[in-house]
Amino acid sequence: MTDSTISNTQHPVLSIGDALPDFSLPATSERTITPEDFKGHYTVLYFYPKDNTPGCTTEGQEFSELYPEFQSFNCEIFGVSRDSIRKHENFKAKYNFPFALISDEEEQLCRMFDVIKLKKNYGREYLGIERSTFLLEPETKIIYEWRKVKAKGHAQIVLDKLKEIQG
Repeated sequence: MTDSTISNTQHPVLSIGDALPDFSLPATSERTITPEDFKGHYTVLYFYPKDNTPGCTTEGQEFSELYPEFQSFNCEIFGVSRDSIRKHENFKAKYNFPFALISDEEEQLCRMFDVIKLKKNYGREYLGIERSTFLLEPETKIIYEWRKVKAKGHAQIVLDKLKEIQG
């Protein structure tokens, strides 16, 4: 683990090579996600700002379209944002996403992965999720990360990296 910690939390900031610490968060389809859900297969954990916004919808749709191919490489996908389970369920149903969306309203995972950043929109500053994706190996260790992601085409980039890693 790195020495850096985040104020107001007990969790250290994760880096490449680190394994997921313990956590438990609600997800769509009445699931509760813990690190156990990441074991035994590769995992794509993608963080996005907000359900039903253009970039987040594009990113979700692209991961959805490529989902069968990800699965053929023994890889599961989880989307994460601060939206409520109710909003996640609506978003997932609207676009028929085949993977779970994790609700991180308290920013537990967001802070572990250091994706909460100062953002600016129309001159207003606020803290929000910086679109980021992490690839974990079957023992829950982080093996690759993408930060400041552009939504369009990103899912294919992640799939290409997964294929490269698995040779």
